[in-house]
This record gives sequence, structure tokens and C-alpha cells, in this order.
Amino acid sequence: MRPGHDENPINPLPPVVWLLVLPIAAVEFVLNFGALGLVGGAEALAWRSEAIQRFALSPAMLDQMIAEGRFDPDYAMRFVTYAFVHANLTHALFAGVFVLALGKFVGEVFRGWAVAAVFFAGVVAGGLAYSLVPGIRAGLFGAYLGAYGLIGAFTFILWARLGAQHANRAQAFTLIAFLMGIQLVFGMVFGGTPDWIADLAGFGAGFGLSFVVGPGGPSHLLRLIRQR
Repeated sequence: MRPGHDENPINPLPPVVWLLVLPIAAVEFVLNFGALGLVGGAEALAWRSEAIQRFALSPAMLDQMIAEGRFDPDYAMRFVTYAFVHANLTHALFAGVFVLALGKFVGEVFRGWAVAAVFFAGVVAGGLAYSLVPGIRAGLFGAYLGAYGLIGAFTFILWARLGAQHANRAQAFTLIAFLMGIQLVFGMVFGGTPDWIADLAGFGAGFGLSFVVGPGGPSHLLRLIRQR
């Protein structure tokens, strides 16, 4: 190391990752300070439940728009806003850590707008898939489906690298297979809603969109099609 040359031991996060995580942190900051009675007075105790009611996605919303044949801006907004409200601080922390870690990895390869694209693709696709599963009534909220979109991009990067090395590309899907396995085991043991369907849709959206927004863009996808 040259004298007087300081190196940052931690690689800085891409700015787009901060733009994705800061709204999550800001919402939690306000809601937790309200719950502790530090801001907002007595009314602040209900802020989290009000935020979930206002921004979470109900599966019935898509059904209602289809049944009535009309576009409802409030309902449509929920397919994005649900990702920025969480059940509690722990829920938000885990989601934020996933987005930070995966966003950093993907952001070192993808451009900033592409990182945001795969995140929101996971959010929207996961919300649509969740809404289409029959019998689900529980609302959807939290940034995990955006993280699954980033897992899709992460898998695409590994898949492309393994292909360049003429290695077995199936190895790239180890992480999503592991996560889906855990989801299925927990579902069988503890019951609950089939969230794995939404997670898999978020992953698929992130992976598929990476062929278009990743390095090389549509021309790279066209070359792959021609090769087949």
C-alpha cells in the first residue's frame, strides 16, 4: 500500500441499494418511535396497523378490479407499496439485510436502474402471483419478494459465469432450491399460506428480466436464442 493512500476496508454499496433500503428504514424509524411514544402521542400506537391497512396488498384487490373491469389507482399502487411496510422491526431488519447483501452483489455487475428493475419486477410479479392463488385472504407486505427478484438476478450472474467456464449451470440454482425447500418444509410442518408461490414468481421475474437488463441486454438474449 502506498504511503498516505487510505483504502476503505468495506466496499461501498451502490447508490440504488440505499435508495431501496432507505424507505424501509425510514418507515420503521417512524413507526417504532411512534410505538415507543416518542412521537405522535397516543395515536402513534396505531400507526403500524394503519400503514399496513393503507399500503399492504390484499389478494381481493386484483379480483375486484377484474370483476368490475376497471383500474383502481389505489389498488394498483399496493402492488408496489406493500414492499415498504413490515409486521415489526425484526421483519424489516431481515428484509433489509437481504436487500443490502443481494443488492450489493448484483449492483457490482448490473447498472443501478437494472438493480431497481429486478427488485420491482420481483415485487410486482410476486404480488400478482400471490393474488391469483385461490383461497388466500391474508394481506401481503414486506420487501422479501423484492429480495427474491434480486436472488433471480444473482442466480443469472452465477448462471452466466458458469456458462462462460463451461461448468454445470444447474449449480447456479442451488440457493433458490435451498430456499424453496425450507419454505415447503415450514409449510408442511407449521401450515400457513403458500407464500412460496409468490417467492418463486418473484425469483422467476428477476431471473427472466436479467436477460434483458443485465450486461449485454437484449442483444445478449438474442445471441442465446440463436445459439439454441
